[in-house]
Amino acid sequence: MVLRAINGYGNPLPWSVQQTGVRTALSFLNATKYPPSLLYLLMTLGPAALILWILDAATPRWLRPALVFGRVPLFYFLLHLPLIHLLAVGACYGRYGVIHWMFESPSLDKYPVTFPPGWGFKLPGVYLVWLVVVVSLYPACRGFAGVRHRRSDWWLSYL
Repeated sequence: MVLRAINGYGNPLPWSVQQTGVRTALSFLNATKYPPSLLYLLMTLGPAALILWILDAATPRWLRPALVFGRVPLFYFLLHLPLIHLLAVGACYGRYGVIHWMFESPSLDKYPVTFPPGWGFKLPGVYLVWLVVVVSLYPACRGFAGVRHRRSDWWLSYL
């Protein structure tokens, strides 16, 4: 907060006083995400590190299922990408009756796909898709975590 208040280091865009207090607070929090500025990294990684430090002593019972994903992070990562793409193709077919939108790109500025008109979900829909992906991959990740626990093959440590 001190670095951001100084307004001279850590972020290419300075914050400024706005018409209302809420807008001023939003200006203060508006750090550059791409490429990530020092202040953006401090505002995101700092609280995450504090939460992990608090949870390190003892994971609450209601958060223990999430430990499964922490035991097999690359396995989850490799599975979630094709699942999301499969769901996107299914959503495209369900909404438009065709899926050519998901496999064509008429120009490089539209690469890798051309989105159909009105494509996308509102935020609650995005959260619902996220929940479906996480819940549907939980059994596979739990099973693979069990395999990693029972076996000591060298290649399993990479997944």
